Amino acid sequence: MRIQPRQQILNVWEALVATCWDGDDWKWDGQVAANSISDSEQLLCLLYPATEIDTFSLDNPDSMADDVLAALAPIGDSTQIRGFVLWLLEQYVERNTKDSGEPDFAAGSYLRAADGEPTPEQYRIEVVDAYSMSLTVCMAGLRFLRSYSERTRSEDLKARIKLLSDQLSVRLTAAMTGLVRSFVVNTVRQKSPEGQAILSMLDQSGPGEDAGLVEGVRRALARVRARLRSDVVLGQEESVKALEDESLLFECGWSWGVVRNATEVDFVEARIGDQPGIADPRPYLYFTIVALDGINDLVAPRTGELGLLNEQQHRLAQALRTRWELTQRYWSTVARFGTGSWPLEDIPWRTSDNEQSDYFSLTVSAVLIQDLVARTATDDDLTRAVAIFDELAGRGRIIRRPTVDDPAIALHNPGVRLRLRGSEQVDNGSVLQWEVSDFAAVLLKRMLQAARLSNNVAARDKLMELSKAAMDHLHRRVLRVGAVGLWDDPTRVFGGNGAGTVSEPSWYMTERVIECMVAAEQTYRQSPPNWPELQAVARVMLNTAEHRFDQELLGASVLDASPNRETLVEVERNIDEARQQLREDAATTLVHTLDALRELYKLAAARDDATRSS
Repeated sequence: MRIQPRQQILNVWEALVATCWDGDDWKWDGQVAANSISDSEQLLCLLYPATEIDTFSLDNPDSMADDVLAALAPIGDSTQIRGFVLWLLEQYVERNTKDSGEPDFAAGSYLRAADGEPTPEQYRIEVVDAYSMSLTVCMAGLRFLRSYSERTRSEDLKARIKLLSDQLSVRLTAAMTGLVRSFVVNTVRQKSPEGQAILSMLDQSGPGEDAGLVEGVRRALARVRARLRSDVVLGQEESVKALEDESLLFECGWSWGVVRNATEVDFVEARIGDQPGIADPRPYLYFTIVALDGINDLVAPRTGELGLLNEQQHRLAQALRTRWELTQRYWSTVARFGTGSWPLEDIPWRTSDNEQSDYFSLTVSAVLIQDLVARTATDDDLTRAVAIFDELAGRGRIIRRPTVDDPAIALHNPGVRLRLRGSEQVDNGSVLQWEVSDFAAVLLKRMLQAARLSNNVAARDKLMELSKAAMDHLHRRVLRVGAVGLWDDPTRVFGGNGAGTVSEPSWYMTERVIECMVAAEQTYRQSPPNWPELQAVARVMLNTAEHRFDQELLGASVLDASPNRETLVEVERNIDEARQQLREDAATTLVHTLDALRELYKLAAARDDATRSS
């Protein structure tokens, strides 16, 4: 299926309005009862494209495109649409603020218990998803409100925007603080079960007892270790101290929530700055990539250009940027450790607690691609990443047919279950679980990002081929009844009881598909790669055209005023244009060169005809 981000985003917008807006009120529920995370996801389905893609902007009524207006027509005209987004943001803040005035990040209905239901107190547990999604909502909302305020003269409206901006800023500070205090550095001894699990995953040649392996790991991660010790202090004073012992192995990333040994962030007045954490102080790959995605929106260059952050938030943002950089560097290093096969190529990835899943391989791949986006990717990196994505697409039954009772189906339905260790401390309940079922969407997004980096024709072509297959898979999972045009009904692909009867939207999945469409738009928006192979062909063709042009000039009189002279002038113009474009756009060079050669051929053919006639 061809990926057409503009049309597909508009289709989602149209379905979103048809499902949630009845003309008077907005429906927040979906396949599960609304919670702070699903509210963020639902709002981002509209707000994320509107603030990431200029042609989808909703803050300026005079510049809204006709197809955007058509998709959102039930809301009203362009001015009403802008006011509606403001109202929707107000509803979001009101719904997710506690009676005390503190921002509410409760995970609610997204939490699962292995035996029965979570307790009422457990439903109020906060997770990294809530912080990360809220961060993205707040940044998008503040950008929208900044532009809205600049374009309105109404003092009442300006006051309303100012109040909402302040509320979003408070929520942003709390979300950033939650992410800072959810970061963890986990140190383990080499001989411990966790240490052996890490070494066995990194060692692609033999058992993890080899002293050379341990020394190689230490050297590879020395810079990350040093920067963690010197630069990561805020909220992690205790966990970072253990890095002083060079004999210890370590891993870093985000746990599922504020960790139990997190120190307070004393310059933040909100309760989240000093409330005790309960999460197990060990990185979770899923929550790590979720946190990285949220922080990615925070560290984008335009955030600083717009001046959206206050002094307190700048301090938190710097702390998060450091964690963002070091976490990507850590997982990118261990994913590619050694001189032979990458540990990442040994699917499935095994975590330090000896759990393994294809989903973990996908999340490590996602961190790797994010790191390559932030830095410079080599052709070898991307070529090997393509093979990994191809394997994951097959193992995840994206490009292969599922078999009867296929265990791979569980990647999508119900999804991989993560145990939130530490959650049992709340209300003496059971250990809660978190289900992740976005395998196909994560795969698609990372392949589109990788395609943006690739200068290898075969690698890029394969990535786009796999991306289309993933989009086709996701398209088959779109709801056909109820919330038509939204996601998610995996039984339409994999079968199961009640196939085709899902009618309520999953905001979790729909938002992730929107992220894929935004990633696709960013990939298409870039200039096409100037392939070295194409550049070589263009250079040969251009040299041929110039040589033939010079030959024509040998027999052309400078006093000739015939159409032939005008043709030669046009040929020279095409050759000059081709020469200027050669380094930047070999394809355009070829177009101009072919036009020049075509005209030169016509001149030569006409001269031959005249010679035979005489």
